[in-house]
Amino acid sequence: MDTTLPYLSLALMLGIGFVMSVAIIGVTRILGPRNPSAIKSAPFESGSIPVGNARERFSVKFYMVALLFIVFDVEAVFIYPWAVLLQDLGWSLMISMLIFMATLVVGLIYVWKKGALEWV
Repeated sequence: MDTTLPYLSLALMLGIGFVMSVAIIGVTRILGPRNPSAIKSAPFESGSIPVGNARERFSVKFYMVALLFIVFDVEAVFIYPWAVLLQDLGWSLMISMLIFMATLVVGLIYVWKKGALEWV
């Protein structure tokens, strides 16, 4: 049996995708309107006129909130599969998850008391 036959469909799909992407970009370059102006060439963000320097320094509190978001996002990643299989896991994993959640709650209280969540 030929082992290249299963890869033929993959190669065909990749080839079609490449040809279609090049064709779409080429057709838009040929048929698209070209009316450059100073306003169209100006950089903008969300439709607003840029104000200030792009190299502006951010407060440490911004990074603290970002890190806290990641920590609690990872917590949700661990808790969701645990909650789905809660009845099958047993008491030992129930207690370990409660210790995990208690540790995160203590960390949140600590950060809250330190004022890392205050924006003022």
